[in-house]
Amino acid sequence: MSDTLLATGASGQLGQQVIEFLLETGDHTIIATTRSPEKLAHFADRGVVVREADFDDPKSLETAFAGADRLLLISTDALGEPGKRLKQHQTAVQSAKDAGVSHIIYTSLPNADDTPVTFAPDHYGTEQAIMESGLGYTILRNNLYMDLLAQAIPQAYQLGGIFKATGDGKAGYITREDCARAGVAALTDSFDGKRTLDISGAESLTQTEIASIATEVFGKPLSYTPVPLEAVVDGMVKAGLPQPIAETFASFDTAIAQGKLDVDSDFEALTGEKPTTVSEYLTTLQLEV
Repeated sequence: MSDTLLATGASGQLGQQVIEFLLETGDHTIIATTRSPEKLAHFADRGVVVREADFDDPKSLETAFAGADRLLLISTDALGEPGKRLKQHQTAVQSAKDAGVSHIIYTSLPNADDTPVTFAPDHYGTEQAIMESGLGYTILRNNLYMDLLAQAIPQAYQLGGIFKATGDGKAGYITREDCARAGVAALTDSFDGKRTLDISGAESLTQTEIASIATEVFGKPLSYTPVPLEAVVDGMVKAGLPQPIAETFASFDTAIAQGKLDVDSDFEALTGEKPTTVSEYLTTLQLEV
Protein backbone atom coordinates (compact mmCIF):
# COMPACT_ATOMS: atom_id res chain seq x y z
CA MET A 1 0.00 0.00 0.00
CA SER A 2 1.50 3.33 -1.08
CA ASP A 3 1.87 6.29 1.26
CA THR A 4 -0.38 9.32 1.20
CA LEU A 5 1.90 12.29 0.51
CA LEU A 6 1.04 15.91 1.35
CA ALA A 7 2.62 19.21 0.35
CA THR A 8 1.69 22.53 1.95
CA GLY A 9 1.89 25.85 0.12
CA ALA A 10 0.93 24.01 -3.05
CA SER A 11 -0.23 27.12 -4.91
CA GLY A 12 3.23 28.71 -4.60
CA GLN A 13 5.96 28.35 -7.20
CA LEU A 14 7.87 25.62 -5.35
CA GLY A 15 4.71 23.85 -4.24
CA GLN A 16 3.27 23.64 -7.76
CA GLN A 17 6.49 22.12 -9.07
CA VAL A 18 6.44 19.59 -6.22
CA ILE A 19 2.90 18.50 -7.11
CA GLU A 20 3.81 18.21 -10.80
CA PHE A 21 6.73 15.92 -9.99
CA LEU A 22 4.61 13.90 -7.55
CA LEU A 23 2.05 13.33 -10.29
CA GLU A 24 4.82 11.87 -12.44
CA THR A 25 5.46 9.21 -9.78
CA GLY A 26 1.93 7.97 -10.42
CA ASP A 27 1.48 5.60 -7.49
CA HIS A 28 0.71 7.79 -4.48
CA THR A 29 -2.33 9.51 -3.07
CA ILE A 30 -1.41 13.20 -3.21
CA ILE A 31 -2.82 15.91 -0.95
CA ALA A 32 -2.14 19.56 -1.77
CA THR A 33 -2.98 22.22 0.80
CA THR A 34 -3.29 25.94 0.18
CA ARG A 35 -5.03 29.08 1.37
CA SER A 36 -6.58 29.35 -2.09
CA PRO A 37 -7.99 25.98 -3.27
CA GLU A 38 -9.44 27.58 -6.40
CA LYS A 39 -5.87 28.11 -7.64
CA LEU A 40 -5.33 24.35 -7.70
CA ALA A 41 -8.39 23.30 -9.69
CA HIS A 42 -6.08 22.06 -12.46
CA PHE A 43 -4.51 19.63 -9.98
CA ALA A 44 -7.88 18.54 -8.58
CA ASP A 45 -8.91 17.66 -12.14
CA ARG A 46 -5.88 15.34 -12.27
CA GLY A 47 -6.77 13.45 -9.10
CA VAL A 48 -4.98 15.49 -6.46
CA VAL A 49 -6.87 15.93 -3.19
CA VAL A 50 -6.93 19.72 -2.69
CA ARG A 51 -7.64 21.04 0.80
CA GLU A 52 -7.79 24.51 2.30
CA ALA A 53 -5.27 25.10 5.09
CA ASP A 54 -5.00 28.14 7.36
CA PHE A 55 -1.68 28.20 9.23
CA ASP A 56 -3.20 30.52 11.82
CA ASP A 57 -5.92 27.95 12.66
CA PRO A 58 -4.71 24.69 14.27
CA LYS A 59 -8.05 22.94 13.73
CA SER A 60 -7.92 23.84 10.04
CA LEU A 61 -4.48 22.28 9.74
CA GLU A 62 -5.37 19.11 11.61
CA THR A 63 -8.29 18.59 9.22
CA ALA A 64 -6.14 19.45 6.19
CA PHE A 65 -3.39 17.05 7.26
CA ALA A 66 -5.69 14.12 8.11
CA GLY A 67 -4.68 10.85 6.48
CA ALA A 68 -1.23 11.99 5.37
CA ASP A 69 1.71 9.68 6.03
CA ARG A 70 4.52 11.98 4.91
CA LEU A 71 4.24 15.78 4.80
CA LEU A 72 6.32 18.44 3.08
CA LEU A 73 6.11 21.68 5.05
CA ILE A 74 7.06 24.50 2.68
CA SER A 75 7.93 27.57 4.73
CA THR A 76 5.25 30.26 4.63
CA ASP A 77 5.72 33.80 3.36
CA ALA A 78 4.56 35.53 6.56
CA LEU A 79 7.60 37.78 6.98
CA GLY A 80 5.93 41.10 7.66
CA GLU A 81 5.03 40.42 11.29
CA PRO A 82 7.91 39.39 13.60
CA GLY A 83 7.41 35.92 15.05
CA LYS A 84 4.33 35.12 12.96
CA ARG A 85 5.99 32.68 10.57
CA LEU A 86 7.68 30.69 13.34
CA LYS A 87 4.37 30.45 15.19
CA GLN A 88 2.67 29.25 12.01
CA HIS A 89 5.32 26.59 11.52
CA GLN A 90 5.15 25.44 15.13
CA THR A 91 1.38 25.13 14.76
CA ALA A 92 1.84 23.10 11.57
CA VAL A 93 4.30 20.72 13.23
CA GLN A 94 1.97 20.11 16.16
CA SER A 95 -1.00 19.68 13.82
CA ALA A 96 0.96 17.17 11.73
CA LYS A 97 1.70 15.18 14.86
CA ASP A 98 -1.92 15.35 16.01
CA ALA A 99 -3.07 14.22 12.56
CA GLY A 100 -0.90 11.11 12.70
CA VAL A 101 1.76 12.13 10.16
CA SER A 102 4.81 9.88 10.55
CA HIS A 103 7.48 11.89 8.70
CA ILE A 104 7.81 15.62 8.09
CA ILE A 105 10.03 17.30 5.51
CA TYR A 106 10.84 20.99 5.90
CA THR A 107 12.41 23.58 3.60
CA SER A 108 15.03 25.43 5.64
CA LEU A 109 18.28 27.21 4.71
CA PRO A 110 21.99 26.42 5.12
CA ASN A 111 23.47 26.99 8.56
CA ALA A 112 20.06 28.02 9.88
CA ASP A 113 21.49 27.94 13.41
CA ASP A 114 24.47 30.17 12.57
CA THR A 115 23.91 32.70 9.80
CA PRO A 116 23.31 36.46 9.55
CA VAL A 117 20.28 36.00 7.27
CA THR A 118 17.65 38.06 9.07
CA PHE A 119 14.86 35.46 9.03
CA ALA A 120 17.09 32.49 9.90
CA PRO A 121 15.63 32.28 13.45
CA ASP A 122 12.27 31.33 11.89
CA HIS A 123 13.91 28.39 10.16
CA TYR A 124 16.02 27.29 13.08
CA GLY A 125 13.07 27.56 15.45
CA THR A 126 11.04 25.39 13.08
CA GLU A 127 13.85 22.85 12.89
CA GLN A 128 13.86 22.71 16.69
CA ALA A 129 10.09 22.24 16.82
CA ILE A 130 10.37 19.36 14.36
CA MET A 131 13.21 17.73 16.28
CA GLU A 132 11.27 18.00 19.53
CA SER A 133 8.07 16.59 18.01
CA GLY A 134 9.22 12.99 18.09
CA LEU A 135 8.34 12.57 14.40
CA GLY A 136 10.70 11.26 11.79
CA TYR A 137 12.05 14.15 9.74
CA THR A 138 14.08 15.29 6.77
CA ILE A 139 15.22 18.90 6.97
CA LEU A 140 16.16 20.24 3.55
CA ARG A 141 18.45 23.24 3.92
CA ASN A 142 17.88 24.76 0.48
CA ASN A 143 20.52 27.16 -0.79
CA LEU A 144 19.91 30.37 -2.79
CA TYR A 145 17.57 29.96 -5.73
CA MET A 146 19.46 30.13 -9.00
CA ASP A 147 16.24 31.54 -10.45
CA LEU A 148 17.15 34.88 -8.85
CA LEU A 149 19.89 35.24 -11.48
CA ALA A 150 17.24 35.54 -14.22
CA GLN A 151 16.55 39.05 -12.92
CA ALA A 152 19.92 39.84 -11.35
CA ILE A 153 22.07 39.24 -14.45
CA PRO A 154 20.12 41.59 -16.79
CA GLN A 155 20.13 44.22 -14.03
CA ALA A 156 23.87 43.81 -13.65
CA TYR A 157 24.38 44.41 -17.35
CA GLN A 158 22.23 47.54 -17.12
CA LEU A 159 24.24 48.79 -14.14
CA GLY A 160 27.57 48.03 -15.77
CA GLY A 161 28.51 45.16 -13.47
CA ILE A 162 27.67 43.13 -10.39
CA PHE A 163 27.97 45.25 -7.24
CA LYS A 164 27.57 43.21 -4.08
CA ALA A 165 28.95 42.95 -0.56
CA THR A 166 29.81 39.27 -0.82
CA GLY A 167 33.59 39.71 -0.93
CA ASP A 168 35.19 36.51 -2.19
CA GLY A 169 32.50 34.37 -0.57
CA LYS A 170 30.80 31.56 -2.44
CA ALA A 171 27.20 30.35 -2.68
CA GLY A 172 25.84 27.03 -3.96
CA TYR A 173 23.04 28.36 -6.13
CA ILE A 174 20.37 25.75 -6.95
CA THR A 175 17.28 25.98 -9.12
CA ARG A 176 13.82 26.03 -7.59
CA GLU A 177 13.03 23.06 -9.82
CA ASP A 178 15.88 21.08 -8.27
CA CYS A 179 14.62 22.03 -4.80
CA ALA A 180 11.24 20.64 -5.84
CA ARG A 181 12.94 17.43 -6.98
CA ALA A 182 14.64 17.16 -3.60
CA GLY A 183 11.34 17.66 -1.82
CA VAL A 184 9.70 14.94 -3.89
CA ALA A 185 12.62 12.58 -3.35
CA ALA A 186 12.28 13.04 0.42
CA LEU A 187 8.51 12.61 0.27
CA THR A 188 8.63 9.41 -1.78
CA ASP A 189 11.63 7.95 0.06
CA SER A 190 11.15 5.10 2.52
CA PHE A 191 13.53 6.79 4.97
CA ASP A 192 11.80 7.03 8.34
CA GLY A 193 14.62 8.30 10.57
CA LYS A 194 15.93 11.77 11.26
CA ARG A 195 18.30 13.71 9.01
CA THR A 196 19.35 17.21 7.98
CA LEU A 197 20.51 17.64 4.38
CA ASP A 198 22.10 20.55 2.51
CA ILE A 199 20.44 21.02 -0.86
CA SER A 200 22.90 23.04 -2.92
CA GLY A 201 24.00 23.28 -6.52
CA ALA A 202 26.71 21.48 -8.42
CA GLU A 203 29.32 24.04 -7.40
CA SER A 204 29.79 26.94 -5.03
CA LEU A 205 30.64 30.12 -6.91
CA THR A 206 31.94 33.60 -6.16
CA GLN A 207 30.33 36.60 -7.84
CA THR A 208 33.48 36.90 -9.95
CA GLU A 209 32.89 33.36 -11.22
CA ILE A 210 29.21 34.10 -11.89
CA ALA A 211 30.22 37.20 -13.87
CA SER A 212 32.67 35.08 -15.86
CA ILE A 213 30.00 32.47 -16.64
CA ALA A 214 27.57 35.18 -17.76
CA THR A 215 30.29 36.68 -19.97
CA GLU A 216 30.80 33.31 -21.65
CA VAL A 217 27.11 32.47 -22.01
CA PHE A 218 25.96 35.84 -23.34
CA GLY A 219 29.13 36.87 -25.16
CA LYS A 220 29.13 40.23 -23.43
CA PRO A 221 31.62 41.17 -20.71
CA LEU A 222 30.37 41.36 -17.13
CA SER A 223 32.45 42.15 -14.06
CA TYR A 224 32.05 42.01 -10.30
CA THR A 225 32.98 44.86 -7.98
CA PRO A 226 32.79 44.35 -4.20
CA VAL A 227 31.10 47.23 -2.37
CA PRO A 228 30.23 47.97 1.29
CA LEU A 229 27.03 46.47 2.67
CA GLU A 230 25.60 49.95 3.30
CA ALA A 231 25.91 50.72 -0.41
CA VAL A 232 23.97 47.59 -1.30
CA VAL A 233 21.16 48.51 1.09
CA ASP A 234 21.09 52.14 -0.06
CA GLY A 235 20.93 51.05 -3.69
CA MET A 236 17.91 48.85 -3.08
CA VAL A 237 16.14 51.53 -1.04
CA LYS A 238 16.73 54.08 -3.81
CA ALA A 239 15.26 51.53 -6.24
CA GLY A 240 12.05 51.52 -4.18
CA LEU A 241 12.43 48.67 -1.70
CA PRO A 242 11.42 49.29 1.91
CA GLN A 243 14.42 49.48 4.26
CA PRO A 244 13.61 46.20 6.14
CA ILE A 245 13.28 44.26 2.89
CA ALA A 246 16.51 45.74 1.56
CA GLU A 247 18.28 44.75 4.78
CA THR A 248 16.90 41.22 4.48
CA PHE A 249 18.20 40.84 0.93
CA ALA A 250 21.53 42.36 1.93
CA SER A 251 21.88 39.92 4.80
CA PHE A 252 22.39 37.20 2.19
CA ASP A 253 25.46 39.12 0.98
CA THR A 254 26.84 39.00 4.52
CA ALA A 255 26.05 35.30 4.76
CA ILE A 256 27.88 34.62 1.51
CA ALA A 257 30.86 36.72 2.62
CA GLN A 258 31.03 34.67 5.83
CA GLY A 259 30.92 31.37 3.92
CA LYS A 260 27.52 30.37 5.32
CA LEU A 261 26.14 29.41 1.89
CA ASP A 262 29.25 27.49 0.79
CA VAL A 263 28.30 23.97 1.86
CA ASP A 264 28.68 20.45 0.51
CA SER A 265 25.54 19.31 -1.27
CA ASP A 266 23.44 16.24 -0.47
CA PHE A 267 21.27 16.75 -3.55
CA GLU A 268 22.71 13.99 -5.71
CA ALA A 269 22.76 11.46 -2.88
CA LEU A 270 19.08 12.20 -2.16
CA THR A 271 17.74 12.37 -5.70
CA GLY A 272 20.14 10.26 -7.74
CA GLU A 273 20.41 13.18 -10.17
CA LYS A 274 22.95 15.92 -10.79
CA PRO A 275 21.79 19.48 -10.07
CA THR A 276 21.58 22.09 -12.81
CA THR A 277 24.73 24.21 -13.12
CA VAL A 278 24.67 28.01 -13.37
CA SER A 279 26.02 27.77 -16.92
CA GLU A 280 23.28 25.32 -17.93
CA TYR A 281 20.62 27.47 -16.30
CA LEU A 282 21.72 30.74 -17.91
CA THR A 283 22.01 29.03 -21.29
CA THR A 284 18.32 28.08 -21.14
CA LEU A 285 17.23 31.68 -20.49
CA GLN A 286 16.19 33.96 -23.30
CA LEU A 287 17.64 37.08 -21.69
CA GLU A 288 18.14 40.49 -23.23
CA VAL A 289 21.48 41.74 -21.89
